[in-house]
Amino acid sequence: MVNKSPVSIYIVSGAESHRIGRLLDSVAGWAAEIVVVLNEEVRDGTEEICLRSGALVFREPWKGFVAQKNSAVAKTNQPWVLNLDADEIVSPELALEIQGVVRARGTFTIYEFPRCTLYCGRWIRHGDWYPDRVRRLSRREGTLWVGEEPHAALQIEESVGRLKSDLLHHTSETINHQVAKTVRYADAFAAHSARDQRRVTGFDLLFRPVFRFVRGYFFKMGFLDGWQGFAIAWMTAFYTFLRYVRVREDLENGSNPK
Repeated sequence: MVNKSPVSIYIVSGAESHRIGRLLDSVAGWAAEIVVVLNEEVRDGTEEICLRSGALVFREPWKGFVAQKNSAVAKTNQPWVLNLDADEIVSPELALEIQGVVRARGTFTIYEFPRCTLYCGRWIRHGDWYPDRVRRLSRREGTLWVGEEPHAALQIEESVGRLKSDLLHHTSETINHQVAKTVRYADAFAAHSARDQRRVTGFDLLFRPVFRFVRGYFFKMGFLDGWQGFAIAWMTAFYTFLRYVRVREDLENGSNPK
């Protein structure tokens, strides 16, 4: 404990016994505390893996990403907190940067860093998926998660610091899983749009998806990531189309108030 950095790792987890171990291995040697808020019903061995790594485990019913993350923060005790997901790994380079920030009592309240995703066997380093900067490191005091499900974000009140090294994202998504998630996210977007009485135009349906493909594949050089980059660009365009057409569908069905 003497040589560890004053940072609490906090993780919101479901049944993740197949991959959470490598995340814990990437932080257990240098973080002073690891807190895991585990879904109440999980019985796949995730809790046992976390306990063997020295983590504090709390069982809670699922309340949504925002509430669950705020609950996890409330259970931490170090002056700095770092949020991670079970499919992520803190690279050695990023670990050193984070330790440098917290030991020097960093200038900023919140820090962001790039996330590099392993997708279908290839590290994605171009297009819309990289650098995919995520804001996860913050001073515990004042840390608050906000946003609308399923998207949670740290509340920002001041400027954000930036680290250079990658958080490694070992997504296990297949194409089918990615499509299924796209549908769920489009449904959530439609629900939020209905509440906000958002209208959809021909521009949204036609030009936004085309622009997203061109931006990701050509302007952001997604073509350098092989067929995976091509697939990501198309899926991003499809998601853009799907979420707006879902709003239009609800409008046609009378679900969105006039």
